[in-house]
This record gives sequence, structure tokens and C-alpha cells, in this order.
Amino acid sequence: MSGSRFRPGSLLALALMGALLAGCGSKVIHRAPVEDRGVVVPPGKPIAVAEPLVPSVPSLPGSENAGKPGYYTVKPGDTLIRIGLDHGQGAKDIARWSGVENPNRIEVGQVLRIEPPVGSSVVAKPVLSGSAVPVVPSAVPARAAAAEKSTLPSAPAGSAPAPLAIADDEINWVWPVAGAVLAGFDEVKNKGLDIAGTAGEPVLAAADGRVVYVGAGLRGYGNLIILKHNNTYLTAYAHNQTLLVKEDQSVRKGQKIAEMGSSDADRVKLHFEVRRQGKPVDPAKYLPAR
Repeated sequence: MSGSRFRPGSLLALALMGALLAGCGSKVIHRAPVEDRGVVVPPGKPIAVAEPLVPSVPSLPGSENAGKPGYYTVKPGDTLIRIGLDHGQGAKDIARWSGVENPNRIEVGQVLRIEPPVGSSVVAKPVLSGSAVPVVPSAVPARAAAAEKSTLPSAPAGSAPAPLAIADDEINWVWPVAGAVLAGFDEVKNKGLDIAGTAGEPVLAAADGRVVYVGAGLRGYGNLIILKHNNTYLTAYAHNQTLLVKEDQSVRKGQKIAEMGSSDADRVKLHFEVRRQGKPVDPAKYLPAR
């Protein structure tokens, strides 16, 4: 090493520079400590998972009676009038037995009582105040208009009247009008008799009974009256021009209850039905032969 002089301080300087370069090639990262805020579960013990909240749906009135005898579950398109007619009861009676405050509002799935509560269906036969109303012969339609209204009092407001306690074989039927039969009974196509007549002609009660419906709330029937005769039989009088009785009123056989018309019909006629426990039956089998 001639011409160069080695200085002891140079080695120290080189060593320091090497350390600095090595330090620049590595990076030390300081991480923040992780804090676990979960619940410590002992080994082997299952973890309870909270179930999602499900809003409670209130049950419909009477749902506890669904499927029981004497009860009916409301289906789409039902009305109390139709349910009553199909089960041999008055719409207001069903509403009363079922605690329905507004008979015009029932819900699909709601359960209604369609049979009277025990002890409410039997009453004594009514006593007339005076002589009985004479039966108007079906063969004399002109004089039927002169038949006086029954002297039987109507049921008091707010009461729960029951049908007359008349045995099935004690019902004496008369023709409601005297016209020709336009269409006979058919269980599917025509659930009663269509009887000809003139507008304003008297329509007579076919037997003693109680008025359970008056109105035009059943499609296809027009101005309608339904009478309940006992726990078995109802009669229906449709397409009337004028309705002359009120609901819960008692009527007698041969009493004028309406005047013939063509409401919801293609011509003047009376559509007359007999319902046995709600099922349509042929009225011709009950009415006297002409």
C-alpha cells in the first residue's frame, strides 16, 4: 500500500454508514393492543342467540270455536244475510249470538255462531189480541189485497226474539201468490219457484213466522223478505216492488207482507224459496195442490 495511508478513523466511519443503511431497509411497526369486548363463554356451553322479533297478530273474533258444531268460519264473498239464509237463521240473530257490533262488517276467517245458545230457541206460541187473521185463498188474488195486517205485536226493540215453537208437521202452508209457475225448482239453477204476477199484486206470508230480514242486500234477489217459521224452516220472497213488514215482526199465514215487482229481475215475478235447515227444498212439495 504504497502511496496511501490507512487512517484508523476511516474504519469507524464505514461501520457507522453500514449500520445506517441497514436500518433504512427494515421497518418496525407498532400495533395498538386489541381489546375484546365480547362475552366470555365457558368451554362446552352453547351460545344463546336472540331470535328476531315477530309482530303479534291478534286472533279474529271467535277463532277459538273454529271447526266446532254450530259455528261457521267466514269465507271470501260471504255476507251475514247469505250465511243466515244458507244456515236457516236470521242475519241479525247470528250477529247477536256472535257479538258482531256491525252486521255489515265481518272478516274472512272470523268464526260466527250459527245456532242459538242453549235455552234461547224455544218460546210459547203467541196469543192473538182478538180474532185470528183469516187465510186468504190462493185462488182469489184480487181479494188478497184486502187482507188485514196481523194484530200480533212486533218484538220490542233491543230484545232477542226466538222463532215460533211450531213443530214441522204443524206448519200449514199457503201459496204466496196465485200466478202461474214460470220456473220450477232446480237445486243448482233455481233454488225455488218463479211465480208470475202483476206489479203491485199482494205477496202473502206462506205460514206463520217472524221476519228475520227485510232489504236488498243479497245480490240477485232484489227487494227481499225472509221469514223464519221455526228452527227448521225459512221462506224467502224476492223481487218485490214494496216491502210492508219490519225485521223482528211476527206475521201470520196469509198476511200481506209485500207487493210484487221486478227488482233485480227481468220481469215482474215472485221468486219464492223454502229452506229446510238452510238447504233449498222444492216449495211445491210443501204448498197445497192447486
